[in-house]
Amino acid sequence: MAHHAPRALAENRRARHEYTILDTFEAGLQLKGTEVKAVRDGKMQLRDSFVEIRNGEAWLVGAHIGAYSHGNRENHEAERPRKLLLQRRELDKIFGRTQLKGLTAIPLKVYLKGNWIKIEIALAQGKKLHDKRQAEREKELDREAREAIDRR
Repeated sequence: MAHHAPRALAENRRARHEYTILDTFEAGLQLKGTEVKAVRDGKMQLRDSFVEIRNGEAWLVGAHIGAYSHGNRENHEAERPRKLLLQRRELDKIFGRTQLKGLTAIPLKVYLKGNWIKIEIALAQGKKLHDKRQAEREKELDREAREAIDRR
């Protein structure tokens, strides 16, 4: 069986632009039936979501899961917080580093691993405006360098 990168069901494309990623964790995601189907259908948005630790549990907040087209009135609330399943060690690490070091925990992507829906979360530091400009400048210089090479 060929091992390939799991297909992303949802990606937070802005995350790498807005934050410097320092560490990543894989978590399980506690979902209701209609949510599982909607996520597998690619109806999840991570854009403004983040991870919050409440009472020693990790929650994914602000993620949007669209209605499952074949759902009934039992359909889920699109924006409800969803519990993340992490090992105690990882929870403690995330809690410590978000509380004490002022880091942010954000989701990067949601993907299938076997039959399970997994979420990759990152401990990240917000980029200052000047870092973003620096990153843009570097991209610009890379592009110019590539174009110069192509012209040769």
